[in-house]
Amino acid sequence: MYKFYVNKNSQSTGEHEVHQEGCSYMPNSTNLFYLGLFTDCHGAVTAAKRYYNSVDGCYYCARVCHRR
Repeated sequence: MYKFYVNKNSQSTGEHEVHQEGCSYMPNSTNLFYLGLFTDCHGAVTAAKRYYNSVDGCYYCARVCHRR
């Protein structure tokens, strides 16, 4: 199980990015919302969609969930 977070601030393209703990591209901790423990990024993205309409996985730590 891995800890996942979503960026509270949207990217310039409008989506909120999901990160796995330890990602070197994770935003400042004050901009993160803890989503919980998941086996992969798919569950974390689904959880993030409860809070934000537009969600994307990080290209670097959640690449299989990265769409844009």
